[in-house]
Amino acid sequence: PSFPSWPTRAESPYSPNSHPNCLFSSCSASDAMAAVGLLGVRPAPATGRLERQARASPDAVSWGWRARARPLRSVPPPGRAGRGGARAARPLRAAMGGGDLYALDFDGVFCDSCGESSLSAVKAAKVRWPWAFEQVDAAMEEWIVEQMHTLRPVIETGYENLLLVRLLVEIQIPSARKSSVADGLSIQEILDNWSKLLPTLMDEWQEDRESLVDLFGRVRDDWLENDLSGWIGANRFYPGTADALKLSSSELYIVTTKQQSRFTGALLKELAGVDFPSERIYGLGTGPKVKVLQQLQEMPQHQGLTLHFVEDRLAT
Repeated sequence: PSFPSWPTRAESPYSPNSHPNCLFSSCSASDAMAAVGLLGVRPAPATGRLERQARASPDAVSWGWRARARPLRSVPPPGRAGRGGARAARPLRAAMGGGDLYALDFDGVFCDSCGESSLSAVKAAKVRWPWAFEQVDAAMEEWIVEQMHTLRPVIETGYENLLLVRLLVEIQIPSARKSSVADGLSIQEILDNWSKLLPTLMDEWQEDRESLVDLFGRVRDDWLENDLSGWIGANRFYPGTADALKLSSSELYIVTTKQQSRFTGALLKELAGVDFPSERIYGLGTGPKVKVLQQLQEMPQHQGLTLHFVEDRLAT
């Protein structure tokens, strides 16, 4: 694998100058140009419209695989994508054995969703365990959301946010404890041991993954439908990523663990101004990321392209 120079951390917009574990931060204009160049952008030197600050993950990794070369039948050129959208397939270039195919994670690569996912998790946790929140006031809720920004790097799938919220409640309120691990547990210990804590909490709280996934999705749905501007406002795109997406000349797909791809589509449209084709968004339910990557590699129009997977979680 190759590890490109992919930018650094960001300050959280929800609590300025705090949350050192949020995934991105500012970088130089040259780093920004390198980041957008990774996606095949060819900006005109005179305009300088892409020479703005960009942010991206220190852990984002480009894994290069060479797809197996196969003979291609003649494929009619597809129509252009809508204004502001990703460009259409280029089968001729694939047939010639050149070009790149990018599979990009969404949260932590394009979108800083720490605020939205944390607030949604608090809403969902209140629905799931109302008794645990009887002594939780506004100040403690604010503390929980702040800690969720710090804990964000351990989360692989959205439903884990709910478990972390409840665990934070149990740490603060002894009478709400139903687990054997909350007493005296520190934030750093959660960061270091989440992979072991997760199954323990699921077992001791007698929870099942599918129910939590469904609840988290429904709560986000309700928020999206009843307060679209509030939901959109709790997210943001890292500076420079929208331009890179709009101007890329490479094949792009989004591979995310968001429960529903419409969340991703809504954010792309409202925050980035991009009408990204829904058939190029693979969300939770379309299978593990490895299988999705294999499917993309095996598509006839992608033969001869080099596949790169960009992810903000190194363990993935």
